[in-house]
Amino acid sequence: MRPLDQQICFTLYATSMAITRAYKPLLDELGLTYPQYLVLSVLGENDGLTIGGVAARLDLESSTVTPLVKRLEAAGLVERRRGLEDERKVEVTMTEAGAALLERSACLGDLLLDRSGMDGEALQALNQRILALRGSIVGK
Repeated sequence: MRPLDQQICFTLYATSMAITRAYKPLLDELGLTYPQYLVLSVLGENDGLTIGGVAARLDLESSTVTPLVKRLEAAGLVERRRGLEDERKVEVTMTEAGAALLERSACLGDLLLDRSGMDGEALQALNQRILALRGSIVGK
């Protein structure tokens, strides 16, 4: 069996944990958890998604996303409303406060770029390779 540091699954997991730990102080200042930040980021890409749409984009279950969205709504960062055509679907939109907070979170990318020791192109190239790996694994 290979040592952990030679297993890409562990390397990716440990790197993800390191990034999350690096982001934590900044997210604490913003009053967000990392999963809440991800929900806001998804809405920043495509506001007005359903809970299911947010869940699909994050590769999570709707039952995991719903409590995150409810907490963001309680904080005044998003609004939920039943779909007009299908009341079973809940649409989520960012409020002005949510959009402003997402804009303030741009420092997270700067932090990662700084700590990585890479330039933007190198970090983006690495991200593209990891995305391709993920796509191969899930068959996309």
